[in-house]
Amino acid sequence: MNEKELKFLTATADKIRLGIVKSTYAAKSGHPGGSLSITDVLAYLYFYKMNIDPNNASDENRDRFVLSKGHAAPGLYSTLANRGYFDISELEKLRKVDAMLQGHPDMKGTPGVDMSTGSLGQGVSAACGMAYFGKAFNKDYKVYTILGDGECEEGQVWEAAMFAGQKKLSNLRVIVDHNGMQIDGTLAEVNSPEPLDEKFAAFGFNVIKLDDAHDFNKIDAAFTAADEETNRPTAIIMESIKGKGVSFMENQVSWHGKAPNEEQCAIAVKEIEDRLAKEAE
Repeated sequence: MNEKELKFLTATADKIRLGIVKSTYAAKSGHPGGSLSITDVLAYLYFYKMNIDPNNASDENRDRFVLSKGHAAPGLYSTLANRGYFDISELEKLRKVDAMLQGHPDMKGTPGVDMSTGSLGQGVSAACGMAYFGKAFNKDYKVYTILGDGECEEGQVWEAAMFAGQKKLSNLRVIVDHNGMQIDGTLAEVNSPEPLDEKFAAFGFNVIKLDDAHDFNKIDAAFTAADEETNRPTAIIMESIKGKGVSFMENQVSWHGKAPNEEQCAIAVKEIEDRLAKEAE
């Protein structure tokens, strides 16, 4: 990845963060923490890696993306808006009655959403189904799905993993957002699903550990390595920071499902816009 690409993705990620902050503030609800932790990988996938076209969102040969941790919808919505699937002005209508963007992704009402999600554990099963269809009919597309680490406490995740390993779904990329926090506290405090790497390996996955989910070169290296695996599904377990990119939200479990107030929004927006100004220099 060259310097120009890095600069573009860094700025794009901050534009996505700006949408997350503004949309959750406008809605007075939502999940900014876990949206911000996946922003860099979303920027990488939608603006660099995936075979997609906003002007042909239902192309049967497109790569698929499933946000299994559906509560991080503000992150997905901001990504889709910045990618051109719909107007950015829609973000400030998040969770509003009669508006397009619901609290969790809705494939029937939002351009670019490949699967409706929200009930934790179910999105990865849908992604497995998409990948299985692709393998069965010799399609070239890949399926990407993001799970929360807390979501991995759900039994359905492991039923899906069993299926993916058994069917050798090498076109599947399961990405675990390992920020170490969930709604009620840290993983260790609530109900730790660790060791995640060993569990995915036991179900027949190629496991890649990404030690910095906010370093684009490392992100690219992880996904490039995944592409080299031709006989197994891949699980990329990425170490991320909840609330990444907004200093007062970082590593704070309280921002899992809390919207910023007016003052907090202003501080976060200035912080991000200041970075964007420096990135444009």
